[in-house]
Order: sequence, then C-alpha cells, then structure tokens
Amino acid sequence: MGAGSAGLLLAALLQRQGHRVSLLERAPRVRTDGCGILLVKSGVEAVAAAELPGLLERVLAAGVPVSRFVVRNLRGDLIESSPAAREPGELPSLLVPRRAILEALAAQLEPGVLVGDAELLSWRQEAPPAAAPAASCEPAKEGPVQLVLADGGRWQGDLLVGADGLFSKVAPLLDPRRHLNYLGDRVWRGVVRDGTFCRDGEFFVYARGRGVYANVFDLGLDAAGQPLTHWGLFQEEPLPADRQEQRRLLGEAVPEAALAKLPADLAALMRATPPQDVVANWSFDIDPLPHLVDGRVALVGDAAHAMSSSQARGMTAGLEDAVSLARHLASGADPGAALAAYEAERLPVVHGYQQRSRSVSERTGRRRPPQVQKA
Repeated sequence: MGAGSAGLLLAALLQRQGHRVSLLERAPRVRTDGCGILLVKSGVEAVAAAELPGLLERVLAAGVPVSRFVVRNLRGDLIESSPAAREPGELPSLLVPRRAILEALAAQLEPGVLVGDAELLSWRQEAPPAAAPAASCEPAKEGPVQLVLADGGRWQGDLLVGADGLFSKVAPLLDPRRHLNYLGDRVWRGVVRDGTFCRDGEFFVYARGRGVYANVFDLGLDAAGQPLTHWGLFQEEPLPADRQEQRRLLGEAVPEAALAKLPADLAALMRATPPQDVVANWSFDIDPLPHLVDGRVALVGDAAHAMSSSQARGMTAGLEDAVSLARHLASGADPGAALAAYEAERLPVVHGYQQRSRSVSERTGRRRPPQVQKA
C-alpha cells in the first residue's frame, strides 16, 4: 500500500522474485512531485544492493555527488565548511531530484503491478486456524489479509505491506498508539533555475535564529542543461487546530517577514522561484513504534518510522527497509517468519535513526516542545 520510494522499490524486488504483487496507490499514478533530496551514502548503497538492472546507474546520473557541507548564520557569515570526503570507489552521498528517483523506481515495475485510485478504508487479517491434529502433517498457517477500498473494491493477499507514508492508513490499525508529533515548523521547499548560488555539489545550511532556518543545495542540470538549485525554509509557528486553516496556510507563499530574516541573496533566490515549483508542509515525526509487524502485515518507510529531516535519513531508511524485507521474503522461510526476521533486523536500526533525528532537531533551537497532532 503506497507508491512512494519504499513501496516502489519493494514491489520491484518482489516481482523480480516471482511474487504476484499489487502496488495500491491512493493517487491515480505515482506522484513524482517534490523538490530535492539529500540521499546519504547508505541510501545510495541500498539502491545498489537492490541489484535491479540499470537502477543505480540511472539514479547516479540524475544527481550530483555532495562535495562540501557549509554552515552559515543568518547574516551569511561562515560558521563551518567541510569537504564530503570519500574513498576511491566508494558510493557518494547524492543531491538528486525526488522526481528522478521515483521515475527510476517506477520504470522497474511490470505492467499491471501499479493500481491507482486505490484508497484504503480498512484492513483485517484472519486469525490463524486452530492447530492441526497431532496426526496431521500440515502446519497451521495464518489466513489471508483483506482490504476494503474507498470505491467499494476489495483485495486480499498473503501479505500486506504499509508503505503509505506519514499519514498512513495501514499503520494506525497495526498500532493504535501511533500518532504524529508536530515538530514546530511550517516548511517551504522549492527548485529554481540558478547557476550562481551553490554549485558543484555544495550543500549550505543557515543555522536557526529568530525563528527560521534554511538549507540550499546544488541539483545539477535539468533536461535543457540549465543549472538547478534546491532550497528549504523552516519557520517556527503553532500548528492550527483547524484542518482547513492548516491547508490554507500551506497554500501561502513564503511570508515576507520570514524572508527579511535571511541574507538578501538567499531571499532573492526564494522570491525568484515560480510558485508551481514550491511545495509546503508541516513538520512531523512519530515516536518509535514497538513493532513493525503484526502477523502478515508489515510497515516500511515513513509509515513505520517518520522522522525529521535533520539527519536526511527518511528516504534512505525506507529504501533500506525494502531491501531488507525483500531479502527475508526471498529466503524461503514461512512469510510470517520472514516478516518477524525483518522486524528483528530493522527495528533497532530505525529506532536509532529516529532518536538521533529528534535529538538533533531539539538542539537546533526550536523554542517549543513538539505538539501532538492525531493522525
């Protein structure tokens, strides 16, 4: 359930193993909107570990290796600059358009695997049948998982994997304690044609002050050979209780009051970005879940461990999940046992990612503790 990066990669891996896969997506098609991604080295390594024909080469060709991390204050003064060193032959951390990654993954799917306009209403799994009599050689097995979709359709299969992101419909039914923690920022991200601000794989961070912080990085060249720059602006503010007001605010342009706190060249870069190339959201994470699996249902990606962007591990963790789960399902073990082995492997890893991401977020200067927003 969910055709983001983790769902796409997992579906491609499972179909290659010979499984019958349905990738159910709420939207009509794969949503490739979004801006730039810092895919850290372990994320690029997960793409390589998938061993899907041409995938690594296509992702590397679409991005720019990180060359340098630069930290400045809101006056533009240099705080720190360090090269992104790597050993010969080592895969890089990559600055890459989100669209390019999703398109490369979607190209791996066989026709008919992706099912669009499939919004989940509910799921349930049948209880395992009673234990077989002692004389029987047949082991007890879990029953199928059944879904009900918003259009009245139904689906059933041997496994359900929730890859449906931050606002997952699968995850709360697996663990009702899952809720969203508001991290305190309204966030705008944009991509603009610019060849002067940061180039050759540079990644700039503007340290938090006066309620805002920002990042900017090189995205290489577009299809027409024009240089692209990604930017993100984070502004501290309360989350409105009313959902309509939340949506209305996400439709606003970056406030001039926030731009006035930035260096003039950075503010000009943001103002020059066409509105259709800007996306906005509210910042959330979730508390570490005690389980990623319940019987024949598993979670991957943000559905399992949504975290702040402070450590750039969101997409990476989902890609790693997909590779891990596919490997365990290829082992020949009973599917329930394979899912349990996946959880045992990934749970401590993603808990570590979540804890470090939240710790770094709390050290970057937010003046209020996270607020709870029910999923």
